[in-house]
Amino acid sequence: MMTPTHLLVLDLETRPDSALLPADRDPAAFPKPIQHEIVTLGFLLARIERDGQGERYTVRKLGAASIADRSERELLAGFWQMIDKQKPRLVTWNGRGFDVAVLKQRSLIHGLTAPQWHRTDPRYGYDYRYQVNWHCDLMDVLSDNGASPRLSLDEAARALGLPGKWNGHGADVAEQAQAGDFAAINRYCEGDVLNTFVLYLRWACFSTRMTAHGHNATVQNLLDYLERERGERPHVGEFVDRWQASDRPCPLFVNEPIGEPGPQPPEAHLRSEDVV
Repeated sequence: MMTPTHLLVLDLETRPDSALLPADRDPAAFPKPIQHEIVTLGFLLARIERDGQGERYTVRKLGAASIADRSERELLAGFWQMIDKQKPRLVTWNGRGFDVAVLKQRSLIHGLTAPQWHRTDPRYGYDYRYQVNWHCDLMDVLSDNGASPRLSLDEAARALGLPGKWNGHGADVAEQAQAGDFAAINRYCEGDVLNTFVLYLRWACFSTRMTAHGHNATVQNLLDYLERERGERPHVGEFVDRWQASDRPCPLFVNEPIGEPGPQPPEAHLRSEDVV
């Protein structure tokens, strides 16, 4: 059976597709997935590596692509090509309820195919809700598939000491796109991707997919990557600064049990209040 080789954290920003909205629709009603035009596709791609009995992740790229640079069809085709090439575990927040539904339904409009997505075992592959190896929808997982109230991304992120939605809101995307401010949309989308990635790391540690050392090593790798990007992308530096300034009980690193292999995170990034 195939196993994922990469982790792909995904977030979409969309706007209503006026050509598909019914004339008599309630203006306050949220459009259905097929009625959403993709504006920006944000992602973080990381390589999955073994770390003792668990996994660790090495960040390869954080990015966002928008309709300012390519058509919606090209954004969709690029996403499915990434699935085909990297064979990733997809990580989303409400991806089953929205993002992946938009990707699938908008792909029907453009006549696209998704070979690798449908090559996985249908019982345990991307489309199987109760298996997180190929698609982990964190919002669904953390609510026990709807048994408990669902958290918003901002609620979950802020509870753990992450910045949350500090640099925008989805309700502003349509107006920003109309004004041509796609750079602001991309920055906001990348922020959501970073929040989702770190939330996944904490869940992966809690669920024993990662060891504490694997979690801390991955967090350090992410911090190092974002520091290198800070000069050209100040918003990722602001994400780090807000995250490190948090007074939550365990915002960055978790305690590594005595005897667990691997070094502690460097002192430059480690404060006593960061460790429980």
